[in-house]
Amino acid sequence: MHNDITPIHEHKKYWAECFGIAPFLPTSRKEMDALGWDSCDIIIVTGDAYVDHPSFGMAIIGRLLEAQGFRVGIIAQPDWSNKNDFMSLGKPNLFFGITLVTWTP
Repeated sequence: MHNDITPIHEHKKYWAECFGIAPFLPTSRKEMDALGWDSCDIIIVTGDAYVDHPSFGMAIIGRLLEAQGFRVGIIAQPDWSNKNDFMSLGKPNLFFGITLVTWTP
C-alpha cells in the first residue's frame, strides 16, 4: 500500500460540515445547480433506476459517501451507445463509481 493514499474516513468533511446533508442526490446538472454545487466529488453510475431509498444499493452507497463529506451525484440508466449521459454531471473531483445491475428471473 502506498503511504500517500488517504483512507476514505480521514478526508476532511468540508461539504457536509459547511452545508449539511443534501435533500436529494443530484441526477442532473439542473439538480446540482439547485444545491449550489459546481461539481461532484464522486459520481455513481448505475444501470438501475435511481430511488433515494435504503432498499436501493446505489442510494445506500451514495448516502454513505455523503456522510463522509463527499458531494455525490447519480447517473442512472445511461445510454451506453454514446457519451452524453456519462458527461451529464461533469467530471468528478475524485472518481466515478459503477454499480452492478442485479436481475432475478
